[in-house]
Amino acid sequence: MSGKKGIAIICNLDTRGEDIIFVKELIERRGHNAILLDFSMEDPPPFAGDITCEQIAQRGGLDIETVRECYRVDRDRATENQIRGAALIVDELLQENKIHGVFGVGGGTATLVATSIMRRLPFGMPKVMASPMAAHPRYIDKYVGTRDITMHHTVLDIVKMNPLLKAQITNAVGAICGMVEMTGGTDFSFDKPVIAITGFGFGEMAVQTAVGMLEDEGFIPIVCHAQGKGDKAMEEMIADGAFDGVMDICIGGVLENLYDGNRDPGPDRLMAAIRRGIPTVLAPCGLDMLSYGGRADKLEETRDRSQYVQDALRIQVRSSADELRHAADVIAERLNQSTGPFTFMIPLKGWSSLDREGRQNYDPVADAVFVERLKEKLNNPDAIREVDLHLYTPEFAQAAVSEFVSLFKQAAAAQA
Repeated sequence: MSGKKGIAIICNLDTRGEDIIFVKELIERRGHNAILLDFSMEDPPPFAGDITCEQIAQRGGLDIETVRECYRVDRDRATENQIRGAALIVDELLQENKIHGVFGVGGGTATLVATSIMRRLPFGMPKVMASPMAAHPRYIDKYVGTRDITMHHTVLDIVKMNPLLKAQITNAVGAICGMVEMTGGTDFSFDKPVIAITGFGFGEMAVQTAVGMLEDEGFIPIVCHAQGKGDKAMEEMIADGAFDGVMDICIGGVLENLYDGNRDPGPDRLMAAIRRGIPTVLAPCGLDMLSYGGRADKLEETRDRSQYVQDALRIQVRSSADELRHAADVIAERLNQSTGPFTFMIPLKGWSSLDREGRQNYDPVADAVFVERLKEKLNNPDAIREVDLHLYTPEFAQAAVSEFVSLFKQAAAAQA
């Protein structure tokens, strides 16, 4: 164990005092400081937290009596006030090096408050939320979003300690203690340019090959899984200045957003790199399919198309020429706003491991519609580079990396 650490416990003591005491004692027996941040909104708690609900309310902008009144008539206002106040206090504790991890425990309200605070904390800082809401399909995206929050599904509600609940809370506390003991912290430094590269299974060969080639060229590649959340997180990190360039091989999320696919990263895909003007190489992996697994309505709508069934949850439906034409319009509109150098690589023999001769999703006619439309709509069609290769090959990776290195050097020379 690497010394005593501080762990903030986000909790509402007015309804869960006994359970929180158990958490605090477990952490302290492990040799760490447990700091209770009590955001109670409904009633006065049975005992005071290390940071009281009165202090949190005040930092949020309201006194505690107003918070309690709002809780009965305008619960959202009360909750937002306590989130705001607690987040400011947690940030101060972090800046003062008094906390090294954050732990949340409770039901729906506690999960919302705690994860709202966790989402504002730095990448790499240990964050664990123990909750019966941890697997709720409608809420989990709101709780975690694109952040590195560990959700521990207690199954049972956090009400009245019992042997089954005790086992779950003990496991969750063990997780946060283990994290703070082993974490390397949140101060990341790199001695080489850091490059984001998107990837998923159907472009894996090109991505993995490109990673090694980028390393050989003196870059640090970081792969972002383009399954919706990973590429959305990449966009946020680019906007924050985390990357010096992008090899955006798997841009299928653009199409997923337009046609309600399972890998939807939101409406701003591609825009972070465009706004920052960092060197970017793009490729169309993923545009050849829409992810509709588990979606009976969507699968019925597209039943006349090729469908590749990976498993019960993942079914890839071939995209149509009309959908690709629409995607080309959107991609061109975004790329036309670019403030930096980019190249769109087009592998003429197919865009993914499914889009090749003899495979389920091979459709060179639909692919060609996309390319022609992109040439028509892009202000600088010379930024399109067609190569007589298949994307799912080391040769394509080599071509894409060579293009990226060229763009990066051009950008560096322009800034010199």
